Amino acid sequence: MKRVCIDMDEVMADALGEHLLRYNRYYGEQITLDDLHGKWLWDVVSTDRHAVLEAHLRSEDFFDVLQVMPESQRVIRRLQMNYEVFIATAAMEIPTSFEQKYRWLERHFPFIPASHIVYCGDKGILRADYLIDDNPRQLRRFSGEGILYSSPHNAGVTGYKRVNDWLEVEKLFLS
Repeated sequence: MKRVCIDMDEVMADALGEHLLRYNRYYGEQITLDDLHGKWLWDVVSTDRHAVLEAHLRSEDFFDVLQVMPESQRVIRRLQMNYEVFIATAAMEIPTSFEQKYRWLERHFPFIPASHIVYCGDKGILRADYLIDDNPRQLRRFSGEGILYSSPHNAGVTGYKRVNDWLEVEKLFLS
């Protein structure tokens, strides 16, 4: 059975949406996804505000309240019928996120066993046939086939097979 690893943030969970919501509420601004085309939020926000962005990520509830990406639950459940599915999250970048991410997965993806959740930094260590991730940095060192999940920051990235949503993931892997 082939193995598929799936990233959490910006693939299963809408971390960017929550980050924009908190930032805009805090500063009374209206940064949109369109403003981020080809850029990370950190590139758009002035450096004197980066500490606030970091504080949002490290808050006790940030990763607990993320919205589920549409169709991800249904498609991942279907993927499990044909593939060995692992969730691989670069939680080492925000070590305070471990428990929140685990609770979030338990709540929204209870059909994924704890033994199939991988917390790591560099996803190049993963041994799988496919990695679905929004971050091209994680795909570069991955030895299997990297599938780039579209997000505003990776709009200009080429060189990978790309999916724009979970319906496209379903079509790619299950059609």
